[in-house]
Amino acid sequence: MKKVLTLLFLFFSLLVNASDTSQFQITFPSIAMDGAKAEITITANTPYTGDMKGMVNASPTTFSFENGIAKHQHIFNSDEITTVSIGATKESKNVTSIPLWLSIIPPLLAIGMALIFKEVLSSLFFGILSGTLILYIYKDGALGIFTGFISIIDKYILPQLLDSGHMSIIVFSMVIGGMVTVISKNGGMLGFVNIIAKYARTPKSGQIVTWALGIVIFFDDYANTLVVGNSMRPLTDRLKISREKLAYIVDSTAAPIASIAFVTTWIGAQLGYIDDGIKSLSGLNESSYTVFLNSLQYAFYPILTIVFMLILILRNKDFGPMHKFEVESRKRKDNEPVITNAGDADEEIKSLTPDDSIPQKAYNAVIPILVLVLGTMAGIYYTGISNAELTADMGFFKKVSGIVGAADSYVSLLWASLSALIVAIVLTLSQKIMTLEQTTTAMLKGFKFMLNAIMILVLAWALSTLTEQLSTATFITNNLIALNFSPYLIPAVTFVLAGAVAFSTGSSWSTMAIVYPIMLPATWLLCKELGWDADQSLTIFYNVVSCVLAGAIFGDHCSPISDTTILSSLASSCNHINHVRTQMPYALTVAGISIIMGTIPAAFGIPFYITLPLGIAVCWLIINFIGKKVEAETP
Repeated sequence: MKKVLTLLFLFFSLLVNASDTSQFQITFPSIAMDGAKAEITITANTPYTGDMKGMVNASPTTFSFENGIAKHQHIFNSDEITTVSIGATKESKNVTSIPLWLSIIPPLLAIGMALIFKEVLSSLFFGILSGTLILYIYKDGALGIFTGFISIIDKYILPQLLDSGHMSIIVFSMVIGGMVTVISKNGGMLGFVNIIAKYARTPKSGQIVTWALGIVIFFDDYANTLVVGNSMRPLTDRLKISREKLAYIVDSTAAPIASIAFVTTWIGAQLGYIDDGIKSLSGLNESSYTVFLNSLQYAFYPILTIVFMLILILRNKDFGPMHKFEVESRKRKDNEPVITNAGDADEEIKSLTPDDSIPQKAYNAVIPILVLVLGTMAGIYYTGISNAELTADMGFFKKVSGIVGAADSYVSLLWASLSALIVAIVLTLSQKIMTLEQTTTAMLKGFKFMLNAIMILVLAWALSTLTEQLSTATFITNNLIALNFSPYLIPAVTFVLAGAVAFSTGSSWSTMAIVYPIMLPATWLLCKELGWDADQSLTIFYNVVSCVLAGAIFGDHCSPISDTTILSSLASSCNHINHVRTQMPYALTVAGISIIMGTIPAAFGIPFYITLPLGIAVCWLIINFIGKKVEAETP
């Protein structure tokens, strides 16, 4: 009898609670962007889940509840009283609206300051400050000048550090930076270089070996530049290859290969930028790693840069200022010293150079790198196989795609990078190559090298959060629609924009930080507003993802203030201005081919297995007809 009474009590309690779902609390946003969507929150007095009918400004609306909470997106307009009614509850409010055009000020200010002052961190900071002042002055009046300033640290920067995905990227970047420094200081990188250098006996084979080393050392552009440049310089001098050509090969294999390889110091930042750009996009249900992988088919500039360089070497041709330097170098007498006005190597070069007493054994670098690559692949498989929805009738590539898409790439990268660092340290200590203190110091220097990039990352994430709150993508989308701008041209415009920003700032990473959060949401929203289906929209979207990266590398190659351009000059002991002058014609040529033969046709749906071979063919034709033979090789 007692059990029956208890069941009746529970039954009537449920009936009473169900009847009370007409009582709600309606919460309006304190401020909203004029003409953009903002969130109205409706809270039921019970953990109700399901749909309920209601009204918003006399328009019938269905509110979807989950655990008693419904979030409704509403477009607010200035001087409009918004009324929401559901059940017996009805509330009205005149929400303060901020003019939508103000949303473009933070990113424009960040780009403008970067172009003018050639400094990224302060540019991003003032971009964030302008956004917080806009929000808080409208919200708090004159007091908003103070609250907007102090909100930068606790409302925008601190949450980025508390985000587990962001922290994973920061830790991964530091750990892999430490690994690179350890395997450089323990002689492993030089040992690996020395093995390959044995195959360089002529100017052509010397350039091929240098090019191949640039490809093999794929995991970090700094390590690539500094190790290959310093290691190959004595050999290329002996083979009468100009310092300008060495600097070009070093510079133009570093960032292109590091940006498209699966496991590099770049991948963490790229995933972070992409993830921040797509997290608020409805209808795009893909991980940042899947988006990155799908965008590689549109990475025309990095791929064609590497191929273009190889064709130059194989055809023994050059054009522009490079041809002059190569001819002069070939005429140089044996044992004649190379005279340059290059600067001295700085702290970064010295920190990656092992002491003369340290044995140079290749396996000290090869083993940790294999652990990094294979560990990442194993981590992606392990974390993806348990979450992927696979069926027996799926093909191999579809299964692989499903596993990668369901994998936790951040965890995989963390596991692999930490394992690689530990292996590098164990190899170093077990052979007594360095003491524990020296090894730790090298590792900490690697952490230090990543600090600037991490600071850029954090500020970029904060700026991205602000542009999302200010609905910057909505403003850009509305204007593109008003101008009847074709989405087919967005990838090409993105490439040029990213190239201009990178040229002015001298940094690929800062360019991605600024451009990704603006162009990714704007592209996706524009395609949706025009009624495009998912497949058609993704073609443009993946292209834009790749064009931000490609344009950033292109501008970086042309910029005299680029960090990798400067390091390439230093590592090759090449006059910096000569390096910029000789590399720029090649970079401009490949950029033109990439846009005309790759980016634009790909936007119209022409597959990469057609556009990429066409681009390579045009590279060959230009080199064949414009390039001039460098005088005959001498053994």
